[in-house]
Amino acid sequence: MMDSFTFPGLTTRVVFGSGTMARAEEEVRRLGHDKAMVLSTEHQKEDAETLAASLGDLAAGTFSGAVMHTPVEITEKAVESFRASGATAVVSLGGGSTVGLGKAIALRTGADQVVIPTTYAGSEMTDILGETSAGEKTTRRSPDIRPETVIYDVDLTLGLPVALTVTSAMNAIAHAMEALYAPDRNPVTVLMCKDAMAAFREAIPRLIDDPRNRTARAQALYGAWCCSTALGHSSMALHHKLAHVFGGSFDTPHAETHAILLPYTTAFNEAAVPDLLRPIAEAFGGRSAGGAIWDFAQSVGSPLSLRDIGIQETDLDRAAAIAVKNAYANPRPIDLESIRELLQAAWEARRPGDE
Repeated sequence: MMDSFTFPGLTTRVVFGSGTMARAEEEVRRLGHDKAMVLSTEHQKEDAETLAASLGDLAAGTFSGAVMHTPVEITEKAVESFRASGATAVVSLGGGSTVGLGKAIALRTGADQVVIPTTYAGSEMTDILGETSAGEKTTRRSPDIRPETVIYDVDLTLGLPVALTVTSAMNAIAHAMEALYAPDRNPVTVLMCKDAMAAFREAIPRLIDDPRNRTARAQALYGAWCCSTALGHSSMALHHKLAHVFGGSFDTPHAETHAILLPYTTAFNEAAVPDLLRPIAEAFGGRSAGGAIWDFAQSVGSPLSLRDIGIQETDLDRAAAIAVKNAYANPRPIDLESIRELLQAAWEARRPGDE
């Protein structure tokens, strides 16, 4: 039980279902705009152009240059295109890379955002923007960053490759893990975290066997919404700090980095707050939260080692030094030695509890 809490309320409008992308024009106009630019990665350029065509005279062109970790130089090009187009809103179609770019444009221009996520990575409901510049990733939070509307369309996830299904789901679970012990947690977000982990536990194995299972896809997308919402109303700590270190300074893939770090950061903080992280052990059927999430990750084929994403053992000292350079709140005190040991375990894919 919590003696006291503050729940700020949910401000982002959510449209969830199948075929809901068709409501993009309606949602942009609902926000009071008559020109919107569609954003995507190069990989999803064709989908962005199709979406723009469906918007009719609302479309003010596309920008398909979104890339991982939201480099400032890419954002500057996108802002230039946005201002030249006459748009006053963005429609972000894709995963975390595109969502991040939309947030960066909104922060700089005041544009409203309609986000249509196509993975489970879960940044769409947050007020968080991580940007890279000069080999480092910095994070900031602001109400101006939070999207106005998110459209979840189950149909867009039916073709999501199994590997990305798994890693983006683990990425989402990482958001829930940190929200469980956040100092600003509240009963609403805690319940959402628990619901999300149960949804992913059931959905991901089914999607490995049948990737186009619509019911399981809806279940997983619901889990992603829960995790993203929880993160959007909670403080971040060690896990996200380490993910940003590797993404910003080593250019590692976003979802895979979160997936790999998750069991080890869970186990690290579980030593300090076992009761707060017990829902993870209960959800995934283990004696400890770190061991349970490691076992689940292994069972669904999620990567477990930093070696899997190109990190050399010689990189670990530098990563640990960056991670402890600036002080930040975390349930368990951090120091260079303990973080270096955590990273060693993650590099060796050592199951928490087997030391």
